[in-house]
Amino acid sequence: MDNPQHLRYSKEHEWLSDAEGGVSTVGITEHAANALGDVVYVDLPKVGDTITAGETCGELESTKSVSDLYAPVDGEITEVNEGVTDDPSLVNTAPFEGGWLFKVKVTAVPDDLLSADEYTAFTAG
Repeated sequence: MDNPQHLRYSKEHEWLSDAEGGVSTVGITEHAANALGDVVYVDLPKVGDTITAGETCGELESTKSVSDLYAPVDGEITEVNEGVTDDPSLVNTAPFEGGWLFKVKVTAVPDDLLSADEYTAFTAG
């Protein structure tokens, strides 16, 4: 599994892009997508919602289980990926590309986000 070096990662298995104009993209990692199994439904925050790092902001339902989606940063939702709501399998097939979940105007970034190498070591056990 190859975690893109330009992203940062939460210990809850979300990834975060660098902010462009103050807005970052969020998704779940390939590790999380594989652990979930086939994702069949996503419940994402709404545009305009405020999220807080470490708190639940949605759900991912797979053929195995329902898992909470956690906010990796504080901020306001600016966009949700309608492609993923229409075709949840994108989370499994392209977690770092078309399977992104939402965009957030970041107001605060926690100190505990991991680099790609740190996240790879974290998931290795």
